[in-house]
Amino acid sequence: MSSSTPLVSLCQQATFIKSASLVTQCPPDIGLEVAFAGRSNAGKSSALNTLTHARLARTSKTPGRTQLINFFRLDEERRLVDLPGYGYAKVPLELKAHWQQHLDAYLTGRRSLAGLVLVMDLRHPLSDFDCMMLEWARKSGIPAHVLLSKADKLAFGAAKNELLKVQARMRKELRSDATVQLFSSPKRQGVEQAHEVLAGWLFPPEVEAGQADGES
Repeated sequence: MSSSTPLVSLCQQATFIKSASLVTQCPPDIGLEVAFAGRSNAGKSSALNTLTHARLARTSKTPGRTQLINFFRLDEERRLVDLPGYGYAKVPLELKAHWQQHLDAYLTGRRSLAGLVLVMDLRHPLSDFDCMMLEWARKSGIPAHVLLSKADKLAFGAAKNELLKVQARMRKELRSDATVQLFSSPKRQGVEQAHEVLAGWLFPPEVEAGQADGES
């Protein structure tokens, strides 16, 4: 899909809708939305901000700051979703259990979920959480795309080698057909490729074709 799609323009105008601590607090389950997930400190919020050209997601040097499901409006029918980060968060076990239950309920029950973007630190990919999310996506039939973030921390050759290793492990060990790319928020590396994936999910050809037929 070319960059002529309205996605880039919509991302530049993205606005916060609401935060939810319970699935019942989420916006109406209509239209299409893409969720961003990632282990705490993987660079998820920075990636989301880079892709939208706005400081939508809160970034912090303290991992685990995103404790709610945050919804951002692209237009009347499309949204981006920032899911809670997991991993290093120094929070009570009861709160972690609540996050896990909330996340599971969202992922399994959200009909408008069109795709999952999983952000991994290129230097520490495929954590237990990452593998769990890829397994869930595979079993649920939800398309997934991996952003190997912080690619600027490695030389290009080393980063490319890590990309190939992650791809191979995902195919062989996890039987995942998720797509994978290198990404760097500071360098804006991989932004166009990521936008193409998002556009494919949020502007599916069959929907556009149906709208065209309806207009004719």
